[in-house]
Amino acid sequence: MSSEPLSLSFNPAGIELDRRQGLSRQLYQALRVRVLDGRLASGTRLPASRDLAAALAISRNSVVRAYDQLYAEGFIEGRVGDGTYVAQLPQASLPVKKIAKRVATASSTPGAELPVVLSSTVVYSGALERVEKNHLATPPSGPPRAFRVGVPAFDLFPFEVWAKLNAAFWRKPDLQQLCYGPPEGDARLRAMIAAYLRSSRGMQCTAEQIVITSGAQQGISLCAQLLVEPGDVVGIENPGYRAAGHAFAVAGARLQGVAVDSEGIDCAELTALGDCRLAYVTPSHQYPTGVVMSLARRLELLAWAERAQGWIVEDDYDGEYRYSGAPLAPLAALDRQGRVLYVGTFGKVAFPALRLGYLVLPPALVAAFSQRRAVDVRHSEVSTQAVMAEFMAAGHFQRHIRRMRRAALSRRNTLLAGWPQNIPGIGSLPSVAAGLHLTVAVESQARERELVEKAASVDVEINALSTYWLADSQTPVDQRAGLVLGFAAVPEAAISAALGRLEKIWRA
Repeated sequence: MSSEPLSLSFNPAGIELDRRQGLSRQLYQALRVRVLDGRLASGTRLPASRDLAAALAISRNSVVRAYDQLYAEGFIEGRVGDGTYVAQLPQASLPVKKIAKRVATASSTPGAELPVVLSSTVVYSGALERVEKNHLATPPSGPPRAFRVGVPAFDLFPFEVWAKLNAAFWRKPDLQQLCYGPPEGDARLRAMIAAYLRSSRGMQCTAEQIVITSGAQQGISLCAQLLVEPGDVVGIENPGYRAAGHAFAVAGARLQGVAVDSEGIDCAELTALGDCRLAYVTPSHQYPTGVVMSLARRLELLAWAERAQGWIVEDDYDGEYRYSGAPLAPLAALDRQGRVLYVGTFGKVAFPALRLGYLVLPPALVAAFSQRRAVDVRHSEVSTQAVMAEFMAAGHFQRHIRRMRRAALSRRNTLLAGWPQNIPGIGSLPSVAAGLHLTVAVESQARERELVEKAASVDVEINALSTYWLADSQTPVDQRAGLVLGFAAVPEAAISAALGRLEKIWRA
């Protein structure tokens, strides 16, 4: 064992690990919490992996894996020849004091003491006009083709397993399940989702915080209906997911596009809006640019929500797809003030037609959201929820995610390796560390339009980046141009064939 002493600011004796559970994950979570609550301040030197392993009586590999994840998320940094230190993080974002003592009638769960101010407006003058003005184009239908965006490798879904579980449900259904169910969703499925998020995302959530939805879009729409009053300012990423913007606009919001840079949404620009109290973001893999929000920016965004007494709607639409290390901790896992509403979906790991998603809510909002959902659809279709719960409980879900991640990585590599080189007007391909799509810059909107039209002529589907921007964006038109390509929808052979057609038509 090394004789190098442990840092005086670091007390490993306070870390308790359950040896029946994953040690590296527990250690990662324990260190992350200490950084966030200020016990491990920026600049604190951490012990060498061998020393910490000896102090905790665990293997060095467990410590190395925990450190690797903390490195990946930006919590710690290495200094050449000088060891490992807690990264310099925005101090204003770090909750160094405990949350104030809750009132006696409030739940002990973080966020329950917050005043809940929800939109009371359901129907009001001008609603039809807003719906017509913000009409949303439907996604492309039919068999997937290269390079459709937003579609996973659902050709690999274990349909035989799903069919057997579905048949088992209907062979001898529980008659109680065939009555009207709770609007928040099947209790067993909610428990399975909570357990999955705790293990895969580090989110300390419970089944009681989860409301099942008919896909992510319904979750976003519920947020718009309940958190937005007519005339409220909502900050959305620009470029961004237009369907989310439509949902907020139809609820009466005034949309304000906020720029996205290499670290994610520009929090300084968001703060400058002044009267904005809600922000919609895609931090794990920004849609459509592909940027992964840095830890410093995540903490800055959480600090904005606390100062503004606002809300963050976090859409983690394809967070399972990270190609180095574990998925990054979402904003909801870092939130200590109950300001984040987390939107999840099964559509990106199963198939889009499943229409099964969920919200993870601050406890004080759960009742209002489940009641509002009951007005629309009463509750989700019962057998799909029950089958998914069994699919997860039996271990099929985790195995499928691993298979889907390997397939997406292979398909990404095929696209990167075969991409036509030196095509006039097209920028270089980006590195792709996460997600199911990539974006490449184009020199002008005219060139963008030409490339997309030529691709369509040879049955290749490419989205124009310019369509993801708000119409009143201040960014020059040509700087909005680019190509958005999904790489998971079809197998490698189809990708290669499509790339061959693209190269031929683009060079012609």
